[in-house]
Amino acid sequence: MSAAVQIDRIAAGGEGVGTLPDGRRVFVPRTAPGDLVQLTALRPAARYARGRVARVLQPGPDRVAPRCRHYDGDQCGGCQLQHLTENAQQAARRSIVGDALRRIGHLDAPDPPLEPSPAQWGYRAKISLARDAAGGRIGFHRLGRPTAVFRLERCEIAAAPLAELWDAVRQDGKLLPPDLEHLTLRLDRAGGRHLLARVREPRAWTGAGRLAERLVARGTPATLWWEPARGAARAVAGSDSLFPATVFEQVHPAMGDAVRRFAVTQLGPVGGAHVWDLYAGIGETTDLLRAQGASVESVELNRRAVVEAVRRTGEEDTAVTRHVGKVEDWLNRLRSPDLVIANPPRAGMAPQVIAAIASAAAQRVVYVSCDAATLARDLARLLSAPAVLPSYRLSALRCFDLFPQTAHVETVAVLDRV
Repeated sequence: MSAAVQIDRIAAGGEGVGTLPDGRRVFVPRTAPGDLVQLTALRPAARYARGRVARVLQPGPDRVAPRCRHYDGDQCGGCQLQHLTENAQQAARRSIVGDALRRIGHLDAPDPPLEPSPAQWGYRAKISLARDAAGGRIGFHRLGRPTAVFRLERCEIAAAPLAELWDAVRQDGKLLPPDLEHLTLRLDRAGGRHLLARVREPRAWTGAGRLAERLVARGTPATLWWEPARGAARAVAGSDSLFPATVFEQVHPAMGDAVRRFAVTQLGPVGGAHVWDLYAGIGETTDLLRAQGASVESVELNRRAVVEAVRRTGEEDTAVTRHVGKVEDWLNRLRSPDLVIANPPRAGMAPQVIAAIASAAAQRVVYVSCDAATLARDLARLLSAPAVLPSYRLSALRCFDLFPQTAHVETVAVLDRV
């Protein structure tokens, strides 16, 4: 058993950070600033260490009892900050972004302001469950143990219709595919429920029809989707929904809309401007830009997302051109932009995308990010473009609380051409 350690702050990923007697920083999950903790399972490295809490000797002022039965009982890895007050969580997420900008991006930036979420619980419109190797338990992974799955009873951050659907599915688990690997539950914007079963082999899901009937009988109707590991998902029971259950949408729809509106507003007046909408998803940002009089070229990798964008808007017009493929493959073929808005995945933007944006010399670039580390890396690259290219300055930064109870945060950065 190691010496007692005082926790100073929350780091990226949600771990608390303290200092060992030998001066090394130690990262400890499930700790709060101000906690005095006894550590166990200490794993030292050359310049830092990791450990677990053996006992909380003195709780910090922001420590609270977690609401979810799985958080401590099963060491659920889905949430990282349920043991902190709402205010402490928000401060931690702000500091995670600010620390990344300073440490990784080498930017002189304070912790950005954060737009709070009106809902701290029951906000997620999508949850993804795993099935353990033995094929029995279906649930989430345990903290720090990616191969260990515990049996989920209830997820406290899942929207109520999804919690109800999961209760119903659990009662008829034998009707799920026998070679199930992953199970995704999600809501569409109209409130419709969807269950997506990803399987190892392309064998028919014989229980899908019966499961759909049972769900209707229990008052939780859902569209059932079947997705083989090397094939496309298709609806097999429940309805002939056209909603593409595999495309990306924000898991917190209300806050996702707030981010999108803010990002478009930060572009300034767009009437008559030509705008790149990169990593465009199902086209919601493109729709806002077109409604305000912009011409738009969008790029999105997922073909089904682009099909959904066209289906949602009906007839296309000459103001919008949608491209399917990798952003890095398309940028050199697009018209020169006046403005750029980009919302890349967690991995951020490829170097060639950053180079193309810098070369395009748009007057303003708005970058929407779900990962503070890759945001900081990409901003540093954009702000330090070669002298032969136009330069940019970071003019605005704001966080949005899309993921309460977790260490994740959405950030919008605004860059202006100097």
